Amino acid sequence: MVEMDLVGVRVELPSNTPIALLRERSGARRVLPIFIGGPEATAIAFALEEVVTPRPMTHDLMRDVLDDLGVSIESVTVTELRDRTFYAEIEMHASDGVHRVSSRPSDALALAIRIGTPIYAAEEVLDEAAFEAEDDAEEEPEEAEEVVEQFREFIDNVSPDDFAS
Repeated sequence: MVEMDLVGVRVELPSNTPIALLRERSGARRVLPIFIGGPEATAIAFALEEVVTPRPMTHDLMRDVLDDLGVSIESVTVTELRDRTFYAEIEMHASDGVHRVSSRPSDALALAIRIGTPIYAAEEVLDEAAFEAEDDAEEEPEEAEEVVEQFREFIDNVSPDDFAS
């Protein structure tokens, strides 16, 4: 398994499809783009921007329920790419041992970013779907600012009240 950072959420043009971007923490620093749904992109972006909604979003509720039950989330892993669909697992520790639950990567990422849980990807997934990003240190701050700006634009179009019911 390779440890990853969640770089952010972007909207792929011209399809306007949101993607989550994961980057290797070390080594080749490959980038893994994962197409996700709009609500999941919003959930991830809200967590990254630390937006507080009037009522808990689904991933906030899940975090709170697991915490109340004494279950810790140890990691999330993008485990497989099959027929152009990514698969993930959430590893949890409870009083009766370790549990691994299958998940959509978008839900696992939305939960991980709220908790600060490490994110991993299987080497096979990276070999198949990741690409090597150009590592130009001078452009990195500009890229980071561009990602933040895209988050802001995305969040500006969504109201926290949309999730209050």
